[in-house]
Amino acid sequence: MTVEERLIEYAKMSTASSETSAAVPSTPCQLELSKRLCRELKEMGVEATCTEQGYVYARIPANTDEPIPAVGFIAHVDTSPAVSGENVRPRLIERYDGRDIPLGGGVTISVSEFPALTDYKGKTLIVTDGTTLLGADDKAGVAEIMDMVGRVVADPALKHGPIGVAFTPDEEIGCGADHFDVEKFACDFAYTVDGGPLGELEYENFNAAGATLTVNGKNIHPGTARGKMKNALLIAMEFQALLPPYETPACTDGYEGFYHLDSMSGEVESATLRYIIRDHDREKFEARKKLFASAASYLNDKYGAGTVVADIRDSYYNMRALIEDGNLYVVELMKNAMRDEGVEPIVRPIRGGTDGARLTYMGLPCPNICTGGNNFHSRQEYVCVESMRKIVDILISAVKRTAELRK
Repeated sequence: MTVEERLIEYAKMSTASSETSAAVPSTPCQLELSKRLCRELKEMGVEATCTEQGYVYARIPANTDEPIPAVGFIAHVDTSPAVSGENVRPRLIERYDGRDIPLGGGVTISVSEFPALTDYKGKTLIVTDGTTLLGADDKAGVAEIMDMVGRVVADPALKHGPIGVAFTPDEEIGCGADHFDVEKFACDFAYTVDGGPLGELEYENFNAAGATLTVNGKNIHPGTARGKMKNALLIAMEFQALLPPYETPACTDGYEGFYHLDSMSGEVESATLRYIIRDHDREKFEARKKLFASAASYLNDKYGAGTVVADIRDSYYNMRALIEDGNLYVVELMKNAMRDEGVEPIVRPIRGGTDGARLTYMGLPCPNICTGGNNFHSRQEYVCVESMRKIVDILISAVKRTAELRK
């Protein structure tokens, strides 16, 4: 199969993760893709295992006696639960004409909204029918790694050290590294293939926390409510108003952090608001969490203790400090691998996170690289086939570059 055929086949499999599930993986459909990938790796002649939790580990042994470090490549099998991933119908647009792309169901990828589309004129794109996301995040990365493995195995003239491959579940809900076995993976460094357009290379990410705000109200007949009712919905709105109004995802970019109200539900008696808190700067990150807690404390002083309960939990931290502390060679190696293939690296901070951030803190230096996809987590998601093919070339070049290193 070609790399684009792999993506199309994988995209047809529903693998959305779930934030409300305590199972691992959070949805059983992820395990089906993991098992398929394990079978395909074995069919290539590669030693591979799939755990009950949906983690796939594979190993290509070195074909030289030189003491070459082990390089790893990682992608995640789940897709975002934010947009439906059921019954995905991928389709190819060959020789894209540079105009708006009507997908169906009134959904269009428009050049005015997404001007980067014009960069792909004359190329081949993979899109959906407008009813679902595509799932290139991160099935494009999965397909590229699988294609790379096939090429390495089929080319005995390509001298290389040990190569590790891993596919993880539940990355989209922040749990992809929870049960990752770094010792079993046994690599000196790795790359998550989980980024956007061709050339992206990232080793800075948000410091991240998840926060749940529970508001406990008191209901009573509205006709006799004066001085007695505590409307949890109104108190929740008051809480939101205490946060900086322009520090939201829609008003920030670059290194600017934010508070993101991700979901809310409730009634007069009780309301629940779920937030994510993000900032690249650790001190500013801690200040954001402190402000969040202070807003809750203020409302408890106003309405009574226990009215508002703020549960704030850290998710992951910026990997930059650990990469720059003796591990920048992994960034330079990938820069050179990209340039080997005629691609100029675009080094920028991730306005998000990857498994690689947590894995770096677990002792595995792990920057993130591109997949060729755009507009992730939306119905307007698309990926460029030529970019995917080039990324496979880059992964091969990274293997070759690693072979030039010595332990």
